[in-house]
Amino acid sequence: MGKYLSIVLAMMVVTMAIAFLSPTTGEIRPEPFYPLFWVSVAGAFVVIIYSSYQNRKKQQELRRERRRKFKKK
Repeated sequence: MGKYLSIVLAMMVVTMAIAFLSPTTGEIRPEPFYPLFWVSVAGAFVVIIYSSYQNRKKQQELRRERRRKFKKK
């Protein structure tokens, strides 16, 4: 996972906590802000899926390069 995606994922985790805690007082909210929580969860899933997609494409390209080198010999 790239450094930018790691930062975005960390911000999503912080946002999940903010949905249940008041950022000004630090106390647990009597009524949690559920839409913020679920949007953060969805964002985290998107970051994880996109990261695995990037890794898969990178591995496919490396495999193609290895096959080309092997066939040329």
